Amino acid sequence: MGTDVDEAERPARWALAALGAVALAVAAALAAYAKVHPGDGAALTTFGFSGMLQMKAWLTTAATALVVVQVLSALAMWGRLPGVSTSPGWVVGLHRWSGVAAFLLTLPVVFHCVWSLGFEDDSTRVLLHSLAGCVFYGVFAAKMLALRLPGLPSVTVPLLGGLLAAVLVVVWFSSAFWFFGQSDYASY
Repeated sequence: MGTDVDEAERPARWALAALGAVALAVAAALAAYAKVHPGDGAALTTFGFSGMLQMKAWLTTAATALVVVQVLSALAMWGRLPGVSTSPGWVVGLHRWSGVAAFLLTLPVVFHCVWSLGFEDDSTRVLLHSLAGCVFYGVFAAKMLALRLPGLPSVTVPLLGGLLAAVLVVVWFSSAFWFFGQSDYASY
């Protein structure tokens, strides 16, 4: 016989399971498509950068910088930023719009990764990058859904946000950071 607590937790468990399923489905779909569509390495656009890899590295760097804004503004909103007891009202807008901008900056990057390059596993770094890139969009989808699902544990959105930031840092280190360390590649 169940208790009221068990029955109250049941919808949250299903919602958490749904979030996990969405994250896995999005990540797996991206990986599967990128694997069966190896791409030809051609850039469809470079937005004025000297090449596709330069564009991807700089846009990912900008998105990663905005994710730092995301983390700091989230910490301020939740009262966890050292030295900040209450956050000003504009922090919520900063958090939302820096997230929108970061996401938009990643779209040309993922498009070129999936369409032009495909899923690669030539080295550990490239495999880690391919996996992290797919996981990033899976976690993003789960976080966006979690924002709209009622009854989730209060820690769900902050955990997904932290995971999203951490995965983007892995993407950045396994791509842009490496790229900028190569000779003659860091130019615009």
